[in-house]
Amino acid sequence: MTSVEDHPVAAWSFATDAEPRVHVVHENPDWFPPFEAAFRAQGVPFQEVLLTGGSIDLDAEPAPGVYWSRLSASAHTRDHARTKEFTRAVFAWLEGWGRRVVGGTGVVELEVSKVAQHALLRRHGFDVPRTLAVFGREDLPARARELEVPFITKHNQGGKGLGVRRFDTHEDFDAYVASPEFEEPADGTTLLQEFLRSAEPFVTRAEFVGGRFVYAVRVDTSAGSFELCPADACEVPDVVPFALREEITAEHPLVRRYEELLAAAGVEIAGIEFMETADGRTVTYDINTNTNYNPAVEAVAPRSGPGEIARYLGDLLRAETSS
Repeated sequence: MTSVEDHPVAAWSFATDAEPRVHVVHENPDWFPPFEAAFRAQGVPFQEVLLTGGSIDLDAEPAPGVYWSRLSASAHTRDHARTKEFTRAVFAWLEGWGRRVVGGTGVVELEVSKVAQHALLRRHGFDVPRTLAVFGREDLPARARELEVPFITKHNQGGKGLGVRRFDTHEDFDAYVASPEFEEPADGTTLLQEFLRSAEPFVTRAEFVGGRFVYAVRVDTSAGSFELCPADACEVPDVVPFALREEITAEHPLVRRYEELLAAAGVEIAGIEFMETADGRTVTYDINTNTNYNPAVEAVAPRSGPGEIARYLGDLLRAETSS
């Protein structure tokens, strides 16, 4: 077997005579080091597929192995807007040839649409925030008046807190929509959403690998930030907003419901965010299938997120090569 030391960084090939390995399809090298370290530590052969360009022969069989999607809804903020379309094309090709894809076509569509996430959560009986999806700019002022103030806006293709703003009056929102400061969503869809008041100044993100609970993270929101990216590359100096929430375990009823949801949706790796509100609700508002892990939490967690992913994908790879 080829050593993991030999893996080509930021290069990719779909040669059918290549050794089976885990192919990590992504567009942001800054987020990859924790996963690279986990693959190396567990001796799992892997290859990065940096999908910011390239080409495929649709009539050629893809290289053997397991393919893992790290597509992010925020790719367009790194000048990689077309990566979403590249990923759709590559995954259609891979799945057409019967390759094992973790985070495949259905999951990609979930990642890039908060509308789809909301619909999935509601269909499975979760409490979700009151939300309106507005296409274009023209109807925003009128539809906003269907919500009490304060309310917030979001981009349908979110991540990194994209387009998330709080408005305390409808008039302030009207002025924002008419101003040059208005943030045009990547897909033209703005979400208007009720403002949730948390019982305490934090939200919770539950992490899952292989559809099974790994740990839960408490995310401090006392500073009012909507930027919840937990990756090392997103760290802000002198700010420690992430902490392990030890009382949330695999036996927690909500965690069990999340596992059932992920199984039904075919989502194998995800972070799900929820808030416990001041009026007693537990509201689930985000499913992130391109999850990252905070180094401070990883240092004290009973299990490592990247470590669990390397183990899970390594097991899938062994199953693929032995069949």
